[in-house]
Amino acid sequence: MRDLISKADVLLEALPYIQRFRSQTFVVKYGGSFMDSPDPDVRDGVARDVVFLEAVGINPVVVHGGGKAITRAMDAAGLKADFIQGMRVTDEAAVNVVERVLSNEINPQLVKTINALGGKARGFSGTEIFTCRKLFLPGPSGEDLDIGFVGEVAAVNSEPLRECIRRSITPVISPTALGEDGKVYNCNADLAAAQAAIALKAKRLVFMSDVPGLLRDPKDPQSVISHLQIGEVDGLKLAGVIDKGMIPKVDSAVAALKAGVDKVSFVDGRVDHSTLLEIFTDAGVGTEVEPAMNRQHPTANIQRGTERVVPGCFVRCSAFDVQRSMFDVLKP
Repeated sequence: MRDLISKADVLLEALPYIQRFRSQTFVVKYGGSFMDSPDPDVRDGVARDVVFLEAVGINPVVVHGGGKAITRAMDAAGLKADFIQGMRVTDEAAVNVVERVLSNEINPQLVKTINALGGKARGFSGTEIFTCRKLFLPGPSGEDLDIGFVGEVAAVNSEPLRECIRRSITPVISPTALGEDGKVYNCNADLAAAQAAIALKAKRLVFMSDVPGLLRDPKDPQSVISHLQIGEVDGLKLAGVIDKGMIPKVDSAVAALKAGVDKVSFVDGRVDHSTLLEIFTDAGVGTEVEPAMNRQHPTANIQRGTERVVPGCFVRCSAFDVQRSMFDVLKP
């Protein structure tokens, strides 16, 4: 009986969030090492979360990555994977591999998985949705470095996505785009997801990766910064806390928030149902970023076990402290 009551407690905890977010659009950047797991339950875990979002009336939009699969395919084709400043150098042969892997292999498989789990999804090559400008990186002497067919999303064809949302279908988009020259470009999936969230006026944007959130000490997974306001970002960059691969993610989050997205979350895709835990529980997981300096945290004054969450402290449990997930509660 106690177990049954605890399940009801978690459902009741989720209820106000379900009511608040019903009919809202959430963009999820789907990526991380879980995509390459040999365990189908691990690989399919986030797809189950997407189906759950559909079931409670939220409109998920998925932008997925696939960097490791691209590297494997390039190796198989005898192409060397080179990176400059964390960006993949992409010549014409490489971009053909990128488009094939992202849009013709990963994308339809993800759509198939969501549909098999009872959801409704439709796949899009990013070239159907995104247009981009060619991306140049700053060189050591201020010169532009040309890294090939790598683009920065400049515009979003949102109508096909809105049509899916009107029909309660989840769009699943690969992070490629058409350039001004009509050719295919490889794009950063985080930036693509942020631009999709801006174009769709999404309520929330969730970035999935292989870290528990934004870490104050990159070597310490327990040093998660649980709550961040955009006014603190520049200081954390100067301190080296936001560095390297986190810079484009955080810059994308800031751009989305300034454009009207309510909240951006960074969660660990390796943790079961981390997206649901972030959205539907009082404590949340990972790092959440908000725009306003004086906005009260939504968990303020909530008593959660022995933890007291108070205004100004922004203390939340880490992903590794969460002992049960929404799907565990909803199992028959």
